[in-house]
Amino acid sequence: MRSTLGRLTVIAGTGGDGVPPSEGFLDALWLRLRQEAREAYAHAPMLAPLFVESILNQPTLEAAAFHRIAARLKNDLVGLGIIIDAFNRAVEAMPEIAQDLRTDIAAVVERDPACARFIEPFLYFKGFHAIQTHRLAHWLWHHDERDFALYLQSRSSDVFQTDIHPAARFGRGIFLDHATGLVVGETAVVENDVCLLQNVTLGGTGKDSGDRHPKVRQGAMIGAGAKILGNIEIGASARVAAGSVVLRSVEAGTTVAGVPAKLITRAAAPTEDQILNDLLYESFAYTI
Repeated sequence: MRSTLGRLTVIAGTGGDGVPPSEGFLDALWLRLRQEAREAYAHAPMLAPLFVESILNQPTLEAAAFHRIAARLKNDLVGLGIIIDAFNRAVEAMPEIAQDLRTDIAAVVERDPACARFIEPFLYFKGFHAIQTHRLAHWLWHHDERDFALYLQSRSSDVFQTDIHPAARFGRGIFLDHATGLVVGETAVVENDVCLLQNVTLGGTGKDSGDRHPKVRQGAMIGAGAKILGNIEIGASARVAAGSVVLRSVEAGTTVAGVPAKLITRAAAPTEDQILNDLLYESFAYTI
């Protein structure tokens, strides 16, 4: 996370970039995105409408994100304005959605070696767009708008190739790498700082009702194609290898692999450097 923090500088409000001095410190991530959009505009002028409409003509990071995601989700039945209005209602009632959005962007830039700029997940990565869509659907689900929530689940499945039940609970700092084929069941829980790769299933066994889906604890990573089935726990900082089928709980800090998954390694105690990185990440989540 120190490398991510190093790309952002919190700049004292001077009235630049359309933000009045009275607002004090400016949003460093928003300033960085605008800078990257201007640079991208200069290098790819044929994409000018994308950069201008999605970022440069938007007043805030939240407005820009909601516009970009709604532009991908809209269709002839449910238009851009309806989806943006829903995002605005959700973030007004639950400001944590805006904080989570920022932390999710940082998580992608920090963990994805193929991602060099903040503008990349913001404009292009369907995993980032899918998790923000889920955050809206989750809010709608718990505020008596379940049909709208289910519509967004269905639409996200069509557009982003992810199928996340609106009731599933996600923390912040979520990285859906590639995202294609991700399936998450109704009673699943995914805590902070989790990485889920493509074709992961957090599903049920088909034999249970009620609380029947996995609980993935903080910092875990689930490899591509892994199937985690049943009301079991993937412990904090655990690793599930690609293609594994997990039918039993996995202890914190361990790595499992195979069909069915078996223990491969146990993690060493965290180093001082790892602890410092975690603390910086927590700080980032609340200051950006």
